[in-house]
Amino acid sequence: MARAVILFGHGSRDPLWRLPMETVAARLRAMEPGTPVRCAYLELDSPTLPEATQELVGAGATDIRIVPMFLGTGRHAREDLPKLLCQLKAEHPHVVFSLQKSVGEDRRVIELIAKIALE
Repeated sequence: MARAVILFGHGSRDPLWRLPMETVAARLRAMEPGTPVRCAYLELDSPTLPEATQELVGAGATDIRIVPMFLGTGRHAREDLPKLLCQLKAEHPHVVFSLQKSVGEDRRVIELIAKIALE
């Protein structure tokens, strides 16, 4: 295994909050069975981003794509996530990390949300 994906969200004490992210993770696994996918959370939930990264690196991941599961780029995506990413790069210099933009900023997601709102 070389490539892996981490879906990164805020986190919540409510276990039902995780369901959409876990559903996306399950869909990714079905689409690309050979690519490990983990969910990770900033706070209030586990695993954290460092914990999920450590698990994937321990399993052999050398290329990790982090996907912020936010509708917009608020403080967590602008400030907290880049700090965490710097720490991860320092702890795992042999791993290539790529950070995607927040999913809610993708024109395809915006278009889909608009279509859903009009149904």
